[in-house]
Amino acid sequence: AILAGEPIRVFNEGRHKRSFTYIDDIVEGVVRALDTVPGKDPAWDATQPDPSTSGVAPYRLYNIGNEQPVELLRYIEVLEQYLGRKATMELLPLQAGDVPETEADVSSLVAAVGYRPKVSVEEGIAAFVDWYRTYYAAAAPAAAVAGVAS
Repeated sequence: AILAGEPIRVFNEGRHKRSFTYIDDIVEGVVRALDTVPGKDPAWDATQPDPSTSGVAPYRLYNIGNEQPVELLRYIEVLEQYLGRKATMELLPLQAGDVPETEADVSSLVAAVGYRPKVSVEEGIAAFVDWYRTYYAAAAPAAAVAGVAS
């Protein structure tokens, strides 16, 4: 939408914060978790169950998110920087039921596999924009040859 000059809808006027996580960090966390076979959690309490573990079944749930929440307006600003184009924003209020801030807690992932996501929003967006431009630049000539509008 930004590259096409179309407006983007930005809720909570862009003030909410999220833990944006680059795909390479997700893949690294999943690969490391695959190599770690969980056991039953001896501290599991049926009266106060923790859904991320089990006292019976050998499984664990891990949050593989970036621990540094970023305000959405900052995210858009970085995206604009790497795209080389300003976004046209339609600033809207917080939607009913939305949460102003979320933050990943990766402590169980770090304890189990010794890994925490490390790619910053700036690095992730730069890599994504580079990939996006390369991918779609390569796809455009193929579409033109096939007679498809890009």
